[in-house]
Amino acid sequence: MALLEPNPCMTCGACCASFRVSFYWGETDAAPGGLVPAHLTEAIAPHHVAMLGTNQAKPHCIALQGEVGQCVSCNIYSLRSSTCHEFTASWEDGKHNPTCDRARANYGLLPLDERVPSIGAADKFVASA
Repeated sequence: MALLEPNPCMTCGACCASFRVSFYWGETDAAPGGLVPAHLTEAIAPHHVAMLGTNQAKPHCIALQGEVGQCVSCNIYSLRSSTCHEFTASWEDGKHNPTCDRARANYGLLPLDERVPSIGAADKFVASA
């Protein structure tokens, strides 16, 4: 049985500090059934919001805790948007993700190699207490 490698997202976080995280406003807790804390978002269009800190030249999501490339966590992981939920690290699902590679390169991190699948997406980040 192959050993699972540690999940690289726990030491990366580059995606959360490289791109605008935008999504439909109805995903926020300002809408019935929404989960993302609305106070952590800003309006960017009539029906879309972005996570605070990501709609700027040097994005850094307000929910990202820790140091990119060292040790990171998302303090709203269980409440994250569909944009975050659907983003996968390269090879996490057996497929290359060039957007992951680009984010990692922004922080001087090497692209991930194709590897034995690691901890599942549900365990990508540990929510801060």
